[in-house]
Formats: sequence, structure tokens, C-alpha cells
Amino acid sequence: MIAKVRHIVDKKRLMANLPTERYVDPKYVYIATNNARCDKSELYIKVGDHVNCFQVIGMRFAKYFVQPIHATVSGTFVGLEKHYHRNGKLIDFIKIENDFKDTFDSSVKKRSDEEIKKLTKEEMTEILKDCALVGLGGSSFPTYVKFQTNEKINVILINAIECEPYITSDQRIMREYPNRIINGILYALQAFQCNKAYICIKSKYKQLKEIYTEVLKPYPQIQLKCVGNFYPQGWEKAMIKSALHITLKDNELPMQKGIMNFNVSTIVGLYKAIKYNIPVVKRNITVTGDGIMYPKNFRVRVGTPVKELIQLCGGYKDPEKNKVIILGGPMMGASIPSDDCIITKTVTSVIILNDVENKEEQCIRCGSCVMSCPCHLQPVLIMNAVKAKDKERIKTLNPLKCIECGLCTYSCTSKIHVLDFVRKAKIFAKL
Repeated sequence: MIAKVRHIVDKKRLMANLPTERYVDPKYVYIATNNARCDKSELYIKVGDHVNCFQVIGMRFAKYFVQPIHATVSGTFVGLEKHYHRNGKLIDFIKIENDFKDTFDSSVKKRSDEEIKKLTKEEMTEILKDCALVGLGGSSFPTYVKFQTNEKINVILINAIECEPYITSDQRIMREYPNRIINGILYALQAFQCNKAYICIKSKYKQLKEIYTEVLKPYPQIQLKCVGNFYPQGWEKAMIKSALHITLKDNELPMQKGIMNFNVSTIVGLYKAIKYNIPVVKRNITVTGDGIMYPKNFRVRVGTPVKELIQLCGGYKDPEKNKVIILGGPMMGASIPSDDCIITKTVTSVIILNDVENKEEQCIRCGSCVMSCPCHLQPVLIMNAVKAKDKERIKTLNPLKCIECGLCTYSCTSKIHVLDFVRKAKIFAKL
């Protein structure tokens, strides 16, 4: 479901200036057994076992890769509980009672600068695999798989565009951890034997531009690149076109053009993995929307219940009204049926809106969805083909090109959830 952004004002600018509050010591944390990419798992612990922070407590299995499951605190394994995941599904979570000691697992290892300089790309790949680093902008794609490319990389792009409404977690991480970002980029440059990187931000982020103009002076190989202020500028194809004036063809990967890109939060995770041999156990998120009392930026422990963050924001505003709860951005995030959901490492934000009933009208064929589509699709025709269950017609309309940005639904004058039909079309196209 896509939330309509109502009464749009520049709340992002105000939120970006709110200091980040730390909430890294909940009484219990909950670690997902499965996720959107891994539908099977195996646990290495039993109820009552003590676990250390960063300890591998299980393994997730996908079709082409495996992913270690790490404890995000030290404490006691209580058992499994079902909660909502960011993918919208009710799944099993590993419940760990925090002992508040943060006892580190023996796998934690601080590497000296000299040790890091000797690391090869293959060695870094294994480190990232063991630390289960994934795309933290929301994609959750395993970072080590990117490192396995044999393509010659000429430039690295850091995606700090954060183009969706409301979300400011990347802006906060850029303000608070510039050294981690820079070192993470330097490690990536070393791995790919590359000497050029750009940090991409929106042109309107004036304060970030001032900050990074100064902090990057000692690093001529890393430059700031100001790109467009439109949505979806954060889409990798749009970012690459704006930053490098290179247009990717359909089904062409950035690495085939000598380009490697990472989300800015991912590059911080890369730094922590290479420097300390640790996975992501904390992350910056935004909790905002017109349905809570006080929007805030948080640094939270992975596994924190969303309910606790809502309480820290003063609870619900207008509690008598139904709420729409979104994990991720309002355009591409997932609407969750309950606040009984958990912060996983790929959750960038929690958006809570007062539900507004919109009456869906008949399509008037105005073409708004076609004109707004960044992939140059024809969403209205895809919708009609889905309604007619015309599988052959669906395939000719190329719904698999859709990036699910949600602009078709957002621009629809008849308030039709067009993207829902495109998602169904993707399923038909794969049959």
C-alpha cells in the first residue's frame, strides 16, 4: 500500500535539524529468522542459552546465498515470538533478553590501518559475507555479492540522496559520522583499485554541502556531487544519469559501465565490518508523521519494537483515529497492519499517519500515471491487462521494468492503487 502524502510541507528540512536521540538498550530485542530474500533458516541456539553481542546465532538461506544471523545484544535467548516484519508478513523473531552488558563475541577484531591496507578484495568480500552486510537503503541485497564482480570499476557512487518524503535518517548519519563514511569509501576504493568516488546528495541540502566541502578537503579522490531535487532521484539509474551523465540500458548493471554504488548507511556498515569485524547492530531511523505527537530521529538497536519508539515520541496523536503505519518511505515502504513490528537493519523509518478514507473512482484515462512513470511504462494499460487476466498482453507491457516508486498511484486523479495492479502484473509476467 502506498500512503498519500497529505498537506505536503518541507518537514524534511525541520526533521534533518532535529538531534538524534539514542535508544540502544531495550529490555528485549527481536531478530528475524527470515526476511524478504531468505525464506528458510536454522538456529544454532536453544531456549535458555546465553549469547554475546555479534555472535552468530543462526543462518538464513536464500536460493543463491546464505546469511548469518547475529545477536544484537548480549543476553538470554527466551524463545520465538511472531511479530510483523518490514515485508508486511507475520514471522518468527528470536527474542533475546538484554543483560545490558554488551559482552562482545570473540569474533570481534579491531584491525590496524596497516592490516587493512594489506586486505585484498577477496578478503574484504569474505569479511562482508561473514558480517551479513546488506543494502541498508532498503534493498537488503548482500553487499558481498557486489564485491564478487570481475568488472573493472572506475568510479564509486555513494547514494545519500534520500529522496522520499519524511525520511531524514541518512542526512543525520552524514552529519554525525563523516569519518566513518569517509573511511568506508576509502576501503571500497582500495578493494576495487579505484581512485574516484562521489557522494551524491540533493542540491537543496545546503548544510550538508557546507559540511562535506570542508571534511573532504584532505581526500581529493572523494568529491561531493549535487544532483536533482526530484523524486525518484535516489533510483540508481536516475542517480547515475544525474551524477555521471551515463544512461543505463534496460537490464544493464552499473558495474557493466564501471560504476559501483552503495547507500551511505551501507558504507558506514562496510567501515564497521572491515575495521572491527562486526555486523550492523545499530542504525539511524526517522519516526515521524501526522499520527504521532513528536516526530524524532533515533539511533536504535536492531531488534527494537516499534511500539517502544512510538511511546518515546509521546504516543499517538488523535488516538481515536485509525493509523497507517509504514516501515520505510511513504512511496516505497510497506504498510504494516499493526504497530507490533520490529526494527530490522533495513528499516530506514517508521511513518505513522492518520488514516484518511479516499473513495476510488473510475479511471478517466487522464494519462497522469503514464506521464509520471520514470521507467516509461504505461501503468493504466498494465492495470487493464491485469483486470482482463491477459497474460500475453501483460508480458508485452514489460511490468518487470517497474521499480515500484509509487508515482503512478500518487498521481492518479481517481485515487486508484495502480501500483497494486503492476505488482500483480509482475507475478503474471514471471509465469
